[in-house]
Amino acid sequence: MKKTNIVAFLFLMVSFISGCKKDKMPIQDGIYTGTFTVTYSNGSQTGPVTIELKNRTYTSSSNANRIPAGGSGTFQVNKNKMIFSDDKMWTADFDWNLILNGEYEAVFDGKKLTLSANKNNVGNYRYELEKQ
Repeated sequence: MKKTNIVAFLFLMVSFISGCKKDKMPIQDGIYTGTFTVTYSNGSQTGPVTIELKNRTYTSSSNANRIPAGGSGTFQVNKNKMIFSDDKMWTADFDWNLILNGEYEAVFDGKKLTLSANKNNVGNYRYELEKQ
């Protein structure tokens, strides 16, 4: 009887542990607003930004000066990273790293979402957002 209890307990523990999704942050769908900052070796530029996350898709606002440039498509969460796949067509006359695309380090506390990436040794791209 004791052996059966131990086996049952171990089975439940393995089931519980394998069922946990430790590799995903609890990013919530919604509208996030805040500030985008790009830092190059010769200085920084900042602009307001809004990002909407819904059913693993995203839309990011843009500004006339492309700080940020915007973007839309799908995203996935993997551990402490968010990976964006932009599906828009773009002209070649600006820094494409200003598009919300590719892999970003992500920190989410249930209200504030921070995305940051150092891309192609060009600059540091950072979104500081708050869920509305």
